[in-house]
Amino acid sequence: MKVYIVGIGMDGENTLTCHALSVIRSADVLIGSERTLKPFASLGKTTIAEYRSREIADFLHTVNYETAAVLMSGDCGFFSGAKSLLPLLKDLETEVICGISTPVYLCSKLNIPWEELHLVSLHGRESCIVRKVRAHRMVFFLMGGDITPGMLCRRLCDYGMNDITVHIGGSLSYPEERIISGTAEELTDCDISGLCAVITENPCFENRRRYGISDDEFIRGNIPMTKSVIRAAALSGLDIRRNDICWDIGCGTGSVSVEMAMQCEDGKVFAVDKAAEALELTNKNRIRFGCDNIDIIGGDAVEAVQSLPAPDCIFAGGSGGKLREILRAAEEKNPNVRAVVTAVSLETLMLCDDVFRELGREPDIMQIAVTKMQQKGSHRLMQSENPIFIIKRKII
Repeated sequence: MKVYIVGIGMDGENTLTCHALSVIRSADVLIGSERTLKPFASLGKTTIAEYRSREIADFLHTVNYETAAVLMSGDCGFFSGAKSLLPLLKDLETEVICGISTPVYLCSKLNIPWEELHLVSLHGRESCIVRKVRAHRMVFFLMGGDITPGMLCRRLCDYGMNDITVHIGGSLSYPEERIISGTAEELTDCDISGLCAVITENPCFENRRRYGISDDEFIRGNIPMTKSVIRAAALSGLDIRRNDICWDIGCGTGSVSVEMAMQCEDGKVFAVDKAAEALELTNKNRIRFGCDNIDIIGGDAVEAVQSLPAPDCIFAGGSGGKLREILRAAEEKNPNVRAVVTAVSLETLMLCDDVFRELGREPDIMQIAVTKMQQKGSHRLMQSENPIFIIKRKII
C-alpha cells in the first residue's frame, strides 16, 4: 500500500493544488478530521474520520487498500500531524504532498512577503509573545489555544508595545473570513477567536544578541546587582539554549534574569528572591526589556524551588545562606544541570566548592577583578570594584 499525506490548503477547495486533488481522487480511502474530509464528500470515497496519528497508523497497518490519502489542513510541514505520523509509517511507502499554509495565505492577503516571518504556535504556550515580538521584525502566531488575538494585543500593551502593527486573520479562506490591521492598542478588544492567526511587525526589533548589557540600562534600586562584566562571564558559563528552563536564585534587580530570558527565547526563566524590592525591580526590568518568559517568585528559595520544573541551568547570585540545599534540589531534578555561582567572600567560595564536590562534580573556579577608569577633575583615575569569584559546575 502507498500512503499519501496530503496538505489540502486552507479550505480543501479554493486553495487546493491540482496535484493534491489528483491524489485525493485516485485514492481508495480518505482519512482525516471531519473538517478536512468535508470538502470531498461528493467524491463518494470510503472515509475514516480520524486525526490521531497512532490510530491512523494502526488502521493503515490492518487494511489492504492499494492507496490511502491522509488529509492534513494547510501544509504538511507547518505544525501538522504529519510530523508525528510519518515515523509510524516507516514500513510503508509514503509520499508527502505539500499544500498552502496559513502564513503563506495570510501574507498574500496582506500583500506582504512571508520570507522574514518567525513562526510561532501558541497552542499550549503563552509565555513567549512579547519576547518573540521584541526579537524579530515579523512574527506569525498560529492561534487556537487559550490565547486570543485580543489578549495578545493586551499583553503587548502591558509591556509598552502599544504601537506595534498587528494583522489578525480569522476563518481564513472561508466565506466568513475577516482580516483586520491596526496597532496593538487599537486591537485590544478584537473579537476574533478560535482558529485564527496573527502577524506582528516591529521595525525596531532587536537585531543582535546582547551579552553583558550596560548596567545603566537597568532600573536600579537599593538591591545589589550583578554587574555587566561579571554577568557576561557568568552567563557564558551556563551555555543557555533557546528552549532551556533557567533558575535565577537571588534575582535582585533581575539583570541576570533578563539576559537569561533573551537567550532562552523559547524557554522560561524563574526568578526567585525573598526581598519585596527585588521582586518589584525584577518585574520593572522584565517589562523594560520585554521578557514575558520570566516568572517571578517571592519567598524562601529552598521552598520555592521545590515546585519549579527541572532546570537546565541555574545561576545563584544570592542564596540566603542556603546554597547547599538549593544546589542539591537542582541536582535532584536534573543530574546534568549546568550551574554557576558568584561569590564575594571566601566562605561562600569554599562552601560552593564543598557542595559541588559532594555532588560529584569538580568545580571550575576563576576570579574576576574589574577596574574602570573614571574622570576626577583633570585626572583620569582607575577605580577598582570588589573581586568576584565565579564557580562553575563542570559537566562530564
